Parts: sequence; structure tokens; C-alpha cells
Amino acid sequence: MDLHNEFENSNFFHHARIDRRAADALVGLAAGIAADGVVNTTEAVFLKQWLESNLAHLNDPVINLLYSRLACMLQDDVLDPDESHELLNILHGFSGLNIERPKVGGAVAVTPTDLPFNLPAPELVWDGRMFVFTGVMAFGPRKDCQALVEERGGLIGGGVSKKVHYLVVGSVGNEQWRHSTYGTKIMKAVELREAGASIAIVGEDHWLKVLFG
Repeated sequence: MDLHNEFENSNFFHHARIDRRAADALVGLAAGIAADGVVNTTEAVFLKQWLESNLAHLNDPVINLLYSRLACMLQDDVLDPDESHELLNILHGFSGLNIERPKVGGAVAVTPTDLPFNLPAPELVWDGRMFVFTGVMAFGPRKDCQALVEERGGLIGGGVSKKVHYLVVGSVGNEQWRHSTYGTKIMKAVELREAGASIAIVGEDHWLKVLFG
């Protein structure tokens, strides 16, 4: 699901890219920065300055998203651990994104489209319930999402465990981007759920609907 049509509306990531060299350069930068699994403040500042110098003129929704998140994270000139992790997920999306899907034996290889959300989507109870977020949230920075939960009496977990009641999966980007973050948290939550734990896996769209109606 491309929640805000970032990729659908993107000139930058569309197959008819208006600046192929700049697009390839950003993918390379994203891959290089994310290669060691850590993003530090110096790397984030460099990327923000590079975007300002090379891609600000595009006024593209995907570039705007990346730049606005960087600007928000660097307001205090420091990238804290949560921000570093969130930025790493975003960069994995850029570096792992293939616009033309690979072909196998002449047929198009289709990326899986279903994430293992609870069906039907559960009622969300806030007070005393523990939430964990994974992926990139369309609503905004992860700590803003966590604050909304805490304001309603909920708790924030550091990782997926039997103590967690809800795993909320961020919905920014298209299916390929979302599945690039289909990783250990989701798999752990599926294992716990199948073993009978009371953990529910929900999408950001359901989380937002319960929050704001």
C-alpha cells in the first residue's frame, strides 16, 4: 500500500526519472550509509546537505519525505538512537528499491503483498497495554507516534516479547519498500502469536483510525 501515493506521484522514483544520475547517486548514497547497519549524526548531516544541493529543486514527494524527516531529526544537531534506527529503515527502502521488477523465466517475479496483520483487526486498548513500532510511520517520527500512545496510558516496548500487546507496522512507501522492513520484529511477533501469546500485529492505517476515527 502506497498510503500517500509517494511512489505513484514521484518523478524521482518513477520509471521515467527526470534525473537518472541524481536518482542513482541517492540510491548509492543510501546503500553506502546503511551498509554497516548504523547511521550516525555526521552521515545524516551529510545526506541532508547533499539533498539540499542536488535534489531540492525536484519538489518530489519522496524526496520531500526523506528531507523533512532528516530536518526534523537534526533540529537539535544530534541523531539519537531511535532516530538513527528510523533513518536506517528509510535508507534501506531507498537502497533496496527496484523500480523494474526482476523477471524469472520470462515471467514477472511478484513481490508478496500480504503482511501478517490480525484479521479482523483488533480493538486497540491503550491503558497499560504495551506497543512496539516497526518500519517507517506515515504519521511522523516514531517518537511522536510513541507519545500518542503514552498520552493515552499505553506503554512503549523496546522489542517484541510476550509482554507486548500490539506491534504496529508503518505504512510509508509501496509494497517493495514495506517488505524491505519485513524483518525480525514481525517474524518474532508471528511466532509468539502462533504460540498463543496475546500479541496483535496491526497496520498503521488501523492504528490511526482508532486514534482519530
